[in-house]
Amino acid sequence: MATIGSNVLTLADWAKRIGPDDKIAKTIELLSQSNDVLTDMLFKEGNLPTGERTTIRTGLPAVYWRLLNQGTPPSKSTTAQVDEHCGMLEAWSEVDKDLASLNGNTKSFRLNEAMAFLESMNQEMAATLFYGSAADPEEFVGFTERYSSLSANNAENILSAGGAGSDNSSVWLVGWGANSVHGVFPKGSKAGLSHEDLGLVTVETTAGIAGNRMRAYQDHWQWKNGLVVKDWRYAVRIPNIDISDLASLATSQAVTATTYLPKLMSRAIDRLPSMMGVKPCFYANRTVQSLLRVAAMEKSNGVLSIEPGLNQFGDKIHELLFLGIPIRTVDSLTETEAVVS
Repeated sequence: MATIGSNVLTLADWAKRIGPDDKIAKTIELLSQSNDVLTDMLFKEGNLPTGERTTIRTGLPAVYWRLLNQGTPPSKSTTAQVDEHCGMLEAWSEVDKDLASLNGNTKSFRLNEAMAFLESMNQEMAATLFYGSAADPEEFVGFTERYSSLSANNAENILSAGGAGSDNSSVWLVGWGANSVHGVFPKGSKAGLSHEDLGLVTVETTAGIAGNRMRAYQDHWQWKNGLVVKDWRYAVRIPNIDISDLASLATSQAVTATTYLPKLMSRAIDRLPSMMGVKPCFYANRTVQSLLRVAAMEKSNGVLSIEPGLNQFGDKIHELLFLGIPIRTVDSLTETEAVVS
């Protein structure tokens, strides 16, 4: 039997969702975000029940020029194995049966609440994709922790934009592919967000008189996923983008929106070993993308363009491109990143 506490919908919450026609009102999702990276990210089933084990070539065999009548020594390559683990993102919803059925709007009321859970799960997934940390073992490790030092082995794929303040953000270039960078779900499980409608159940309350029982509609949400960077060369970070300098077009980063940042983005493309077999995309938050879009309107800027296209739902959009590579909006990319040094 489940226990229900204070994190449940109340009659006051119900009243705030009813329109003047006594039906569930259309909720304006002011808290929604655009995290287009989730539609680009490729997923595959892992080869482990907990994620994916990848074998990486770490050294090439020695080869030799040989003289006649003289031999050469044997040699070998070296490899290493890396295990990437998945996390389990979960949520529960419990709604008093009599609250949900007020005015006969049970289905609409539950659907309205379900949309909020979907949005929350998407936001958390996108945030973890970029900022997940090994310090939180329940999460998977995101991009930022993997590309966090200019003296690391992968530093050549970290191109600093020079910002030194406290309001920094990053632009990312990722070449998605089965042998480069992709998402993963545990072996034997299902891909994507799962929803289980458990229907009417008896729950035990902790609010009010603890131990009382009631009937409630119960929903369970779960998303098992992780990030696999098989080849670190297929992700490039441009950190230390000073947002205040960009917004005011001031100081040393005044030209970032029109010249400097595009130059770094061009260098980022050259960091990818190959464009064959991968799906490259740039990712930036709304502020950075907006300034790049403004720069694209300058006729002298030939690398940035705005092209008509369709989104994943078939709706017409005007897509921002850099040398033909899409620049996607990721609202989960913050403007308070620490300086990468």
